[in-house]
Amino acid sequence: MIYVVAFLVVCIGILLFLHFRTKKKMSRQLQYMTEKLKAITATDSAERLLLVTEDQRLRDLLNEINNLLDFHQESMADLARLRISTNRMLSNVSHDLKTPLTVISGYIETIQHDKQFSAQEREVLLGKVQVKVMEVAGLINTFFDLAKLESEDWQLEMERIQLNEICRKAILGYYDTLTSKGFAVHIDLPEESIYIEADPAALTRILENLLSNSIRYGKDGKTVGMTLRQDEENVYIEVWDKGRGIQETDKDRIFERLYTGEDARTSTAQGSGLGLMIAKRLTEQMQGKIHFTSIPNTKTTFTLTFPKPKINDYSKLKKVVRIP
Repeated sequence: MIYVVAFLVVCIGILLFLHFRTKKKMSRQLQYMTEKLKAITATDSAERLLLVTEDQRLRDLLNEINNLLDFHQESMADLARLRISTNRMLSNVSHDLKTPLTVISGYIETIQHDKQFSAQEREVLLGKVQVKVMEVAGLINTFFDLAKLESEDWQLEMERIQLNEICRKAILGYYDTLTSKGFAVHIDLPEESIYIEADPAALTRILENLLSNSIRYGKDGKTVGMTLRQDEENVYIEVWDKGRGIQETDKDRIFERLYTGEDARTSTAQGSGLGLMIAKRLTEQMQGKIHFTSIPNTKTTFTLTFPKPKINDYSKLKKVVRIP
């Protein structure tokens, strides 16, 4: 009996010793992990926790901590990009508003103080003022669209629409601007009516953004066109120009928020860098796709692709889509 008790005491002692040693080892490992994690977060280092251990629970914990560190690193990078983008946006807005407002102020001052102008000359100056006011209004509307997209406050009312008429109205809205700038205009719309399910206001906004982009960056080619076509599954709207095109370095970033070409801010082809991003977001929310092809100084084409309706009766169809 005494031997049994002694054996049990020895076993318990061994178990306690092993438990103490394991606990002490885990305590050292946890202390190392804590100190290392503090150092990584304090210096925003790209290091990760490395620890050799047989404890599966610790290995699982290490993996989760490293995943969290990866997420933190990506978030910090996104934040840095957003900060740069925001600073550029503020610079762009300041520049784009200041230029037309300065011109407007100059015209108004001339009209007020120069008494030698005839009534006809004053009308010409007032017309120029109106053009600049429309430029400012357009820029403000663009940033208002961005605010609605970012706040998820833009609702789409999907319904059956006839594309032929919407495309015709969109390009005719720019016809005077195009002809006054010496552009040749090519409109290729089929006589057969083509229908899709979309929000007419959003689709018009997309086409206006694409046309405005073609006018801005296609001025060297003096040609802008719009084509509407379809096949068995999809409907295609193409807006194209023969201007300077899109450089290879810009192709992967052309739809990014607030992105403009490298020379856009120093050339006469200035833009807010929002039009294509807004067009892409709206197109995708209407189950469409947008892509482009570009051969500089030859032809640049932006193509909207929408699936054909799967049902024939839209008489009662109308649904609201909230942009996420």
